[in-house]
Amino acid sequence: MESSGHTYLLVDGENIDATLGGSILGRRPMPQERPRWERLLTFAEERWQQPVTALFFLAVHGDLPMPFVQALTAIGYKPVPLSGTPDQKVVDLGIQRTLEEIARREGDVVLVSNDGDFIPQLSPLVGERRTALLAFDEFRSSGYAELVARGLETFDLEYDVSAFTETLPRLRVIPIDEFDPAQFL
Repeated sequence: MESSGHTYLLVDGENIDATLGGSILGRRPMPQERPRWERLLTFAEERWQQPVTALFFLAVHGDLPMPFVQALTAIGYKPVPLSGTPDQKVVDLGIQRTLEEIARREGDVVLVSNDGDFIPQLSPLVGERRTALLAFDEFRSSGYAELVARGLETFDLEYDVSAFTETLPRLRVIPIDEFDPAQFL
């Protein structure tokens, strides 16, 4: 696939945080257990060797979390703070609308989410431009399988992107060439 010359990195931080806390850790993540968001940006830049516009979607209920927003801005993200009614999944809606807008312009896409709600908007881009999904492999929506068959690249946040400073307590199938028995002893 030929490069478009630009990458859009769309982060569903709410989904990644919920998966990390609810499915992997079984509790609210400590600050040191959360992803190092700058590593995702670096990964996207290095993977496709082109400039990245990094958008971090936030659901805001009340006050804007300024320390977090300032930290995101300092590392190169454009925070996208969204609000709506209690029944609206504003982050999902924001990412869906952004994917629809990207379809009308040039640009490769890296989506950071396990959520399958973006498949209809991502699907037309797969095969037409470079597309990738960064997620936890074992929690990635199975709906992405058809897109992977069509060319969607997938990367695990911990194992491929190295987004964490601490090893997460995940159970995964280990290729025998990577097996280190010392990790189990």
